[in-house]
Amino acid sequence: MTQPTPPASPPASDAQLTTQGLEASGGGKVLALACGALAHEILALKAMNGWDQLDLHCLPANLHLYPQKIPDAVEAAVEKFRDKYRRILVVYADCGTGGLLQTRCESLGVEMVEGPHCYSFFTGNEAFAERADDEITAFYLTDFLVRQFEAFVWRPMGFDRHPELIEMMFGNYETLIYLAQTDNPDLDQRAEYWAGKLSLAYERRFTGYGDLAPVLERATRA
Repeated sequence: MTQPTPPASPPASDAQLTTQGLEASGGGKVLALACGALAHEILALKAMNGWDQLDLHCLPANLHLYPQKIPDAVEAAVEKFRDKYRRILVVYADCGTGGLLQTRCESLGVEMVEGPHCYSFFTGNEAFAERADDEITAFYLTDFLVRQFEAFVWRPMGFDRHPELIEMMFGNYETLIYLAQTDNPDLDQRAEYWAGKLSLAYERRFTGYGDLAPVLERATRA
């Protein structure tokens, strides 16, 4: 498992990554076309491994609030960058598209990261699948989602205005599991705080970058 490393600061804030994404820059031959929620991790791996041939373009992370829009947004970006790069790797899992993103990537002739969602490939798809039945009442967060919990969960679900909705929407959950990509005590404290606000038990589980690291490495070698 890749050891934790301080993530490279992307040339955009988390707020910008959430609503605007990140425009590709650099002279690489391989493009990682990714969700904005993965910018920190991809840039950290790029810096750690010296992958100068890898450029990063991120779509807005808040597309996850409307997963039906993800395939069209990915297709538009692929067509935009197809002539500039020798290879494009779509760094999304299924992400709630019900298989539509995989079908679209196949029709476009581009590779996509395997897995149902980022929680799975950060954990490792095989390891996540083994735990799935036992963790059906778990709600997961990643580093990015801990930092952006208010923007992704608290405000969109209306909990800031109607706290009575928490029981309605989270009444069947029992545990908040923070899947940590890095060792960051501040994020740990914040994740535990949000678990308390949702009246859930708290667990921190260090994953590092999971399957993301070898997938990106293969892409840069191809």
